Amino acid sequence: MSLGWNEILLILMVVLLLFGGRKIPELMRGLGKGIREFNDAKNNVRKEIEEGINEKERPAATASTTTSTTTQP
Repeated sequence: MSLGWNEILLILMVVLLLFGGRKIPELMRGLGKGIREFNDAKNNVRKEIEEGINEKERPAATASTTTSTTTQP
């Protein structure tokens, strides 16, 4: 079930009546800050997970290279 233009227009009119013309920009600014903070937190979690995976793979790779160089005369 999708919204048509009439329903969207009605919702916008109700929001305008409830909050007024002066409060809507403040609400949108707050919504934008919230979305930005959410995206930053999401990117930080993704970065930490990728760093953890890289750290887990790194010791195994360095151990194999050090043993190969020490065993050769």
